[in-house]
Amino acid sequence: MLETIHAASQRDELDRARAQEYALLARLLARSPDAALIQRLAQLGGDATPLGLAHAALGQAAARASAEQVEREYVDLFAGLGQNGLFPYASHYRAGALYGRPLADLRDELRRLGIEGATTSEPEDHVATLLEIMAGLAGGEIGATPGTDRQFFQQHLAPWIGRFFVDLARVTSAEFYACVGTLGGIFIEIETEAFTLPG
Repeated sequence: MLETIHAASQRDELDRARAQEYALLARLLARSPDAALIQRLAQLGGDATPLGLAHAALGQAAARASAEQVEREYVDLFAGLGQNGLFPYASHYRAGALYGRPLADLRDELRRLGIEGATTSEPEDHVATLLEIMAGLAGGEIGATPGTDRQFFQQHLAPWIGRFFVDLARVTSAEFYACVGTLGGIFIEIETEAFTLPG
């Protein structure tokens, strides 16, 4: 009995950590962080694991950055769509066009889960929205049957989000957001591997 309680407690702790990681990535990709968040990120440390090293690198990048610099990076990457611009949408990566079939499938899934549509002008298949949904599923804020996070991840994130984070990590003109890309890529690799294990 005690072993069962301990295992459940460890699982809850792991899910909270997963939810926090998803939420952090969602926040950084939804909009540029303000000065207060950059200050908090500058305190990030890490251990010797790949994820820990990525946290430390993001913390170091935040310590060197100003809110204005990071905002310029964000606009250049996601709003200006200049030379290094990225389209942070599932439909772009999976179908080669915005508002594609992946968005329609996602909207059907959101209706099944009882999640309201986007309240912003962004389509629901924006990377930040998908990561925010994963944070809600992992942390239990979105009520769903066990295993829904695995199914949602495999259907709506796994086919493309790793490529997005690789693209983001390779942008040499955006030091802060390249670190976000590295962190996201490592975390997604961990999630992908974990979701292949028996439930």
